[in-house]
Amino acid sequence: MIYNEFIDHIKKDNLDSSYLFIGDEEYMMNIALQSLKNTYIEDSLEALNYSKLEGKDTQLEDLINACETLPFMSSKKIVILKDVAAFIESGNGDFDKKFYKYMDDLGDYLVLILLDNTSSIKKNSKVYKYFNKRNQAVEFGKLLNNDLINWANSILLKNNKKMSTADINYFIENSSYKSRNISVNLYDLENEFLKVINYSNNEKISKEDVDKVLIKSIDTNIFELLNAINRFDTEGAINIFNDMYLSNEPIPRIFYMITRQIRLLLGYKLYKSKGYDERQIQEKIGTKDYEFKKIRTQSSNFKTEQLEKIMEYLLQMDLKLKTVSNQDKLEMEMLLVKLCIR
Repeated sequence: MIYNEFIDHIKKDNLDSSYLFIGDEEYMMNIALQSLKNTYIEDSLEALNYSKLEGKDTQLEDLINACETLPFMSSKKIVILKDVAAFIESGNGDFDKKFYKYMDDLGDYLVLILLDNTSSIKKNSKVYKYFNKRNQAVEFGKLLNNDLINWANSILLKNNKKMSTADINYFIENSSYKSRNISVNLYDLENEFLKVINYSNNEKISKEDVDKVLIKSIDTNIFELLNAINRFDTEGAINIFNDMYLSNEPIPRIFYMITRQIRLLLGYKLYKSKGYDERQIQEKIGTKDYEFKKIRTQSSNFKTEQLEKIMEYLLQMDLKLKTVSNQDKLEMEMLLVKLCIR
């Protein structure tokens, strides 16, 4: 199930005795845990009814002891086991037999949360299959679409600020949150959002406020760089490249991202010319929806021959960077000049 379903189960007081939390968004895991705690545990009784264990320091007997203590003046006892992967890896002998047997026999007074806060549990693992079969594996992936807008609005509300949906989307699209190339979670996104919120002196935050504060992701910069190349805007292309360079993006990474983007654009154009539909093309070039939409839009700015020529220049540049050049920045600037005056 996804985390929204788990929250709904809390509201309906319809919880099972154990759950496995997996996924990359520890931010949302903590919100779910706080909701669980607020619903069932009074602050004055927290020490008696709420336990947190560290997987690397916990043996099966420790977990059983924590779970066996009945709740005091509460309908539920909550036990959180963090880093469940470390806990399972430390087991030996007949650990599996005892562990899963115990999971089968948990009392309904208990809510045990096995927390994969290190993103170590794979979906082909025994523990995932066990909980997933019982609809007790709760997945915390990245927020999407309306959930992400609602999250942003909740942050704005707490800070007495407002922002149009279009400008919220602009902030999100220009952050790195949706990037497949950079690992950014909601904690990172919140930090960036709070910078924008704190910068603005007005109640309503504008697109201009975002532009003045937000450091654009390398994905966004690469798209803008290619747009400058397409306009034959040498100065604009070099300025965007220098912005990335001054933001401590390594030149090999910048070059890799440019090359990757050109390959995707060229792949889109070639598959399109052979009659493949959009779904088939997306599958062939291996991109997610967000990136595919940007590729599809930008592809109309380039001719196939143009992209093939750029690929030739990039292959020549790749050879220089790997063999003879010790002036990578200068070589990149010369490459951009060449691409813009072709």
